[in-house]
Amino acid sequence: MLIETRALTKRYGTVPALTGISADIGRGEFVAVMGPSGSGKSTFMNILGLLDRPTSGTYRFEGVEVGSIDDDALAALRNRRIGFVFQSFNLLARASAVQNVELPMIYAGVARHARLARARALLSAVGLGDRLDHAPAELSGGQQQRVAIARALANGPALILADEPTGALDSATGSGIMDLLARLNRAGLTIIMVTHDETIARCANRILRFKDGVVVGTNGSEWTTVRAPLYARRAGGAR
Repeated sequence: MLIETRALTKRYGTVPALTGISADIGRGEFVAVMGPSGSGKSTFMNILGLLDRPTSGTYRFEGVEVGSIDDDALAALRNRRIGFVFQSFNLLARASAVQNVELPMIYAGVARHARLARARALLSAVGLGDRLDHAPAELSGGQQQRVAIARALANGPALILADEPTGALDSATGSGIMDLLARLNRAGLTIIMVTHDETIARCANRILRFKDGVVVGTNGSEWTTVRAPLYARRAGGAR
């Protein structure tokens, strides 16, 4: 099991954000997390991404009880084993695509020659082999998100956390991003994705629905990750 949470709670002062979340997510799953604003889904994702700690309960990631390790070890684990994809891309504006993808590897202490070669290979793998030296402003929204995905893959993570990865994109461009995420999942990568879009959520093979800090429903999608490319065709193809 990749992720195990038991009776997970999070409070901000007297305000409860999560109340007793127990969930298991296995290796190779593609899980969508849905719920209205304030439902706790972002807090849950921050805890899963080792960006925040629970108030009580336990969280085991790859068998490690993360509450038992200090902040430096937590940061190292996050950098090595978790990749992040954001709605707003979060790329460095003055850095090239290659330099943006190199960044997590710099923090991981990867030698310059090795990280440059890997950054180039990852950008080629996401369809940007001809955009290596372009700055974000020289790329479309879909291309920027592909750079962000390549950056998330830089250190060979076990888990990708995607926060509204198509939220800033039109539907056709978003379909290409979902195709890419589905392809990565079919290759064995675990993906957990926050989305407000039911159609996007159905590209996952399981949906966790949050409300008022609790999981109120969990169900398998009517689509599987194998069928996710259908969304691209319905939306008019990838860009």
